[in-house]
Amino acid sequence: MAFFNTKFKVRQNEIGFLYDKYKFIERLETGVHTIPSWGKELELISLPTNSKLISVVNQEVLTKDNIALRFSFNIQYKIIDGEKFLGQVTHGFRTENMFTEIEHRLSNLAQVIVRSKISEIESEFLNEKRNELANLKTEEMEKQANELGITIEQATIKDITFPKNIQDVFITQIESKIRAKADLENARTAVASARALKNAADIMKDDDNIKFHQLLETITKIAAKGKHSFNINFGELQNQIDDLK
Repeated sequence: MAFFNTKFKVRQNEIGFLYDKYKFIERLETGVHTIPSWGKELELISLPTNSKLISVVNQEVLTKDNIALRFSFNIQYKIIDGEKFLGQVTHGFRTENMFTEIEHRLSNLAQVIVRSKISEIESEFLNEKRNELANLKTEEMEKQANELGITIEQATIKDITFPKNIQDVFITQIESKIRAKADLENARTAVASARALKNAADIMKDDDNIKFHQLLETITKIAAKGKHSFNINFGELQNQIDDLK
């Protein structure tokens, strides 16, 4: 009789799990389902089939050299076994509370992994190894997640925050590196300029044309004073001029 039937609705991107007196009896796909309910205590729990994201912020950890940092991370997960998932949570609560319970376990698991990784690295090398730390997903993490009926699609560190005094030290180090690089470039430029001048001087010293022009310039300067006499062999001078042509 219709009077003893109950309708259950399973939305898009969800799978329904029907329980009678807290015992699983049937899995329901998306749609409207009419279930005989005479003498039963039916309860439908719907779980999403798409991915969910956890964001955990402002967690504290110590580096190998005992510097206290704060970090945030994201975990993207998906339910792959609804029955196993529901077997790991407390029934009688709303679905939101079930996810809160599971996500709390996941975040604790990820925090253990992050702390283990960061505790092996000294603070000054953290930025260099940021890419290595970015991916938190490990085989052990996936194994423990599978035991909860879920799979970890992504687990990544979002950011790492150093204490203010450590940030100031890093800024000073960066400024020193930039200054040292600029000084090195200036020194290289000065050496290159000095080398170019020396090469030019060597060329001028052995060039007869330049020697002759220097001689003429010297004679011109002396003659300008009007107090000197010159004995010039014009034949030899003409020969030098002819050599320049």
